[in-house]
Amino acid sequence: IVFSGNGPSGICLSYLLSGYTPYFKRHSLHPHPILQRKLEEAPEVSVLDQDLEYLSEGLEGRSHSPVALLFDTLQRPDTDFGGTAESVLTWWHEPDRAIPHLVLGRNAPGGAWHSIEGSMVTLSRGEWMGLPDLPFKEWLKQKRRGLRNNRATAEDIAQYYQHYVMKKGLQKNFRCGTVVTSVRKVSAESISNHTQKDLQEDSDSLWNSNEKSAEVFQVDGFFKTVEGDKEPFSIYAENVVLATGTYDNPTWLGVKGENLSYVHHQLSALEEAVKNNSVGIMTDPVLIVGAGLTAADAILFAYNCNIPVIHVFRRRVTDPGLIFNQLPKTMYPEYHKVHQMMKEQTAACAGPYEHYISLPEHHVLSFGKDKKCIFQDKNGCQKSYKISMALVLTGSNPNLSFLPNDGIDLALDSDQPVNPKRNPIDVDPFTYECTQEKGLYALGPLAGDNFVRFVQGGALAAASSLLKKANKNPP
Repeated sequence: IVFSGNGPSGICLSYLLSGYTPYFKRHSLHPHPILQRKLEEAPEVSVLDQDLEYLSEGLEGRSHSPVALLFDTLQRPDTDFGGTAESVLTWWHEPDRAIPHLVLGRNAPGGAWHSIEGSMVTLSRGEWMGLPDLPFKEWLKQKRRGLRNNRATAEDIAQYYQHYVMKKGLQKNFRCGTVVTSVRKVSAESISNHTQKDLQEDSDSLWNSNEKSAEVFQVDGFFKTVEGDKEPFSIYAENVVLATGTYDNPTWLGVKGENLSYVHHQLSALEEAVKNNSVGIMTDPVLIVGAGLTAADAILFAYNCNIPVIHVFRRRVTDPGLIFNQLPKTMYPEYHKVHQMMKEQTAACAGPYEHYISLPEHHVLSFGKDKKCIFQDKNGCQKSYKISMALVLTGSNPNLSFLPNDGIDLALDSDQPVNPKRNPIDVDPFTYECTQEKGLYALGPLAGDNFVRFVQGGALAAASSLLKKANKNPP
């Protein structure tokens, strides 16, 4: 089995395929009485070997995935009600159930968490960022640190994921610094005469020729050597897991001048500009486009550095779809502050916030070479502003260029690109296997699970399915 992506989804699945097996902890009490009754029916049978559809039936919560809700409530039974009830799972290491697998990733284990500005605070509560059987809070205590407002920094999380892989002894399955360039189906016969150039020293354990399977996946790519060279590889696997997340490809507006050098699509560009003193209190304003949390982070960063900001977004400030209208004020005071600014400091009426103007229900028409940007409001009126730099922070899309037709054929709507919120990959909800391509699995944002606490259910479903295929489930 080969995974593409070594973020939280890939780490969690590696843990489950390394023989770590969850059982219902005897004498523990789950607050959901129907689930408790189901768990008591077969405590000697691992959760991985039970009927996940039966166990998850009737559960409700903040995810559309039944298995995500199941695994989350087994690990954090009453967390949505502010409770701190212990997990009702106990973990046993059963090495004979381990399945050989490789986890390929560009960065160290933790995936895109290593690319996020380290001081950024997570949207989710800190304890929701943890992986099975090693609570994040306990790890933070060992560092003699606490959670700020119940939330964690991106740097903490990236370090925790690396520590988790080492602590659980998973590092032998991980190959960092690797880039996958192609995943495609080939006939098993065509490669039986081929020598496999493999990333593992003991290639026998990875590649067991299996007559049952007429087709296998060929995974091509390269890994970066210490000297900076690219060394190509080809691996053959009966099952491939896509867990690449969506951080790779920022969304573009598709307007004239968007490719000019002062227009950026990542928050890090603003941090860089502040370091270089190329923006500041005396420069023209920075334009921030978007009304999600990354845009809010950019506004807070600029505001704290006294950098003037023009903030453009398409929605109304009161739109219920706006993320700020869905967050509890007490838990997210800084995002509530941004929402206040958006409401109170429009171009039409000056408010109490210096160096900030909000333009709701506007969109960008073009960026000029002279750094003049033209906007249009909902009535068709146009405005022009001179800016120092622009940050287009309207979300990101997965980069699936390594799949045939960019993976579009795998999506729910196979006429549109894969998008984590609007058009995820179509998977079976209880195995996470792609409905259009057997043997291919998709986890995390690619399958529509966008929070760390919920990506783990996909890993549980995929592990259960892969163990059945490998006949590693007890009768």
